[in-house]
Amino acid sequence: MNAALELRSVSKSYGNQRAVERVSLTIPRGTFFSLLGPSGCGKTTTLRAIGGFESVDSGEIWLNGERIDLLPPHRRKVNTVFQNYALFPHLTVLGNIEFGLRQRGAGPFDEPVRRVLEQLQLAGKESRRPSELSGGERQRVALARALVLSPELLLLDEPLAALDPQLRKQVRAELKDLQRRTGISFLFVTHDQEEALALSDALAVMNHGAIEQIGAPTDLYLRPATRFVASFLGTMNWCNGVGVRPEALKICRGAPPDGHTPVHAVISRAIFLGPVTQIELRTASGDVLLAQVAQGGDVYKPGEAVQSWWNPADELRLTP
Repeated sequence: MNAALELRSVSKSYGNQRAVERVSLTIPRGTFFSLLGPSGCGKTTTLRAIGGFESVDSGEIWLNGERIDLLPPHRRKVNTVFQNYALFPHLTVLGNIEFGLRQRGAGPFDEPVRRVLEQLQLAGKESRRPSELSGGERQRVALARALVLSPELLLLDEPLAALDPQLRKQVRAELKDLQRRTGISFLFVTHDQEEALALSDALAVMNHGAIEQIGAPTDLYLRPATRFVASFLGTMNWCNGVGVRPEALKICRGAPPDGHTPVHAVISRAIFLGPVTQIELRTASGDVLLAQVAQGGDVYKPGEAVQSWWNPADELRLTP
């Protein structure tokens, strides 16, 4: 059996509010899988149900061929890294990492502790307390504490949310590298589209407690099944019922190439973003469109009348 985790029609309600609606998905072993969606879509409830912190109203959860939704959290071979890391402030790095092993009564554990200290680049910091660590180091300690228990599945509840943007990108790369080196299945919950696209082997987009689409990042970005998925995974222009990504929208001062129908527009603003300039256009019908112009290309100014166009192959026609 190649599935690390299976959710079979899992549902969860709080009173009259349905938080998770018949969610089914399969996560292959050794993959980095993400649950992506806006706040309140049910992704964290799903994660907590897998970890045993929430009971399910209906459905089944299977881990490596064993049904676990009826088991208490401590009997599930799953560990969770929380958004706030949940480190013990009075314990050192070493004490935090060893905590779960001591609770389990497993020993000796010098070798697994040494291994995760090296994997997470924490060697030499064993005697420090969480208050003496940077945000990135605290995140590594939380990961080490979970990984030292050799879980069959690691659950990550927005673990990068507390980091500043530059550190997030650094730790993101380290997280993906760690998953590849350990071979442990990761289930990562986030509302950040860029993180999900950059990290995931596959991902599921959730909305209103249900899964809208599952697939590889490239499939979901280039071939979204619904307007919600298209708009949530990056910016999407909608013009006359057609969706076009900003990077596929072309603008010019003259006529577009033969065979392309122009959309007349006026530039309302130009925003410099470093590698590209984002051009905001307003069409005669009142639609607002976004295009991207690479540095070194034509310079456009607010108030200019232009023509916008795109290649038919870049069109997305989706139902609302």
